[in-house]
Amino acid sequence: MLQLNGAQLTLEQITDVAKGREQVVLADEARARVEKACRVVEDIVTEGRTVYGVNTGFGKLSDVRIDKSDLVQLQLNLVRSHSVGLGAPLPEDEARAMLLLRANVLASGFSGARALVIDTLIAMLEKGVTPVIPEKGSVGASGDLAPLAHLALAAIGEGEVFYKGERLAAAAGLERAGIQALHLEVKEGLALLNGTQAMGAVGALALHRAERVVKLADVAGAMALEALKGTPVAFDERIHAARPHPGQLAVAAHLRELMRDSQIRQSHLENDPRVQDAYSLRCMPQVHGAVRTSLSHARQVVEIESGSATDNPLVFADTGEVLSGGNFHGAPLALVFDYAAIALTDLMSISERRIDRLVNPDSNEGLPPFLTAQPGISSGFMMLQVTAVALLNEAKILAHPACIDNVPTDGGKEDHVSMGMTSATKLRSIVNLAELTTAIELVTAAQALESHAPLAPGRGVKQAYEIVRKLVPPLTQDRPMSGDIEKLTAAIRRGEFDAV
Repeated sequence: MLQLNGAQLTLEQITDVAKGREQVVLADEARARVEKACRVVEDIVTEGRTVYGVNTGFGKLSDVRIDKSDLVQLQLNLVRSHSVGLGAPLPEDEARAMLLLRANVLASGFSGARALVIDTLIAMLEKGVTPVIPEKGSVGASGDLAPLAHLALAAIGEGEVFYKGERLAAAAGLERAGIQALHLEVKEGLALLNGTQAMGAVGALALHRAERVVKLADVAGAMALEALKGTPVAFDERIHAARPHPGQLAVAAHLRELMRDSQIRQSHLENDPRVQDAYSLRCMPQVHGAVRTSLSHARQVVEIESGSATDNPLVFADTGEVLSGGNFHGAPLALVFDYAAIALTDLMSISERRIDRLVNPDSNEGLPPFLTAQPGISSGFMMLQVTAVALLNEAKILAHPACIDNVPTDGGKEDHVSMGMTSATKLRSIVNLAELTTAIELVTAAQALESHAPLAPGRGVKQAYEIVRKLVPPLTQDRPMSGDIEKLTAAIRRGEFDAV
């Protein structure tokens, strides 16, 4: 049971809750802190002080003072008016991650909402009532306003939810699950809408998958190098100690372990005429390592964000002050998601070059052309490299940074926006493409290794080869291979290669 108290969450914790593998509860100390901040808001209303978000309009209308009798309606109107998301709904795991991250932000005690608001979000997580949240509509400026509005809309019994495999009206879903629809009080609509939890949720889950892919790229690359009778000399520990980037060191060590005790390597150790391999083989530590470093930085930013107060204004209960700022701005996440997207595209690029070397008769000396025993009558793996190129092209287009764009919104009040939700969804798409490309390299390299039988590759490579062969048989004659790639991709996503 994960205790929510506003502290940072790890990518693993976010993923486990999103996938329904872990439940959450509001920590007692957080509950006390939240209620203390709530009393500050109640005092403001009682005293009649003018405070943004409590008794004023929003954005460009922040100078409009709202009568006390309309304060609850103000919050309800905010949720309804901002529920303008479009497009396909977020996958349920991403919407669940949003519920978790929003509940944790409120648990930090800077929002002025009641603990009941958090309890409602946690109950939705526990009972599997997932808001239907359209993917499009956020510019990541005052946070992810439209996506979070749809989350709030479901919590108050409006909009739609997914429940037990069915898409239905939120009121019906909450009722079936035994959850009381939330009735918003002063500032609570704003407390639910202001923040970066949509981009944070989408990006966090994508990053967790990306870290798996970049590690598996070492495995696929080592398998390709063995199949091409390359040399592991370039992975010598001394080389990388002379340029000690942490990611580079980790990849070189992983490659050495993957190729340990290779019979294939021993077979050509004494009479190998090649001094150096192509960059796509020799420079795996440098390239894969740089990708690892970029993802590590993105992880750090996402985990800091998960434990940050990102709404506005913030309530400081110890002094009774309510201060307006800009913690809702998505720039920190937008930049690292774009960075990660560029890095993964480069990872796909080096993978495609290895795939080409495995199948191309001009560069795969010692292997059958296109890995078929009947070149000409059979095309073998020719088209798998073509598909990898198509995937790479799509990733290159998606890798253009979203964060460098800016279109002012809200009558010019929000005159610089992050486009962080676009960065996050683009990253998710590129992770999908990288998983498919890695699956192509795995199945292609496994086929190439057949040419060296009965010589065994290194221990780690052999382990990965055996996983591939449990799912995909060797190619003995041409067959449609789309299903083979999909099977391997599904195995990657299930984590079946994680121990390699």
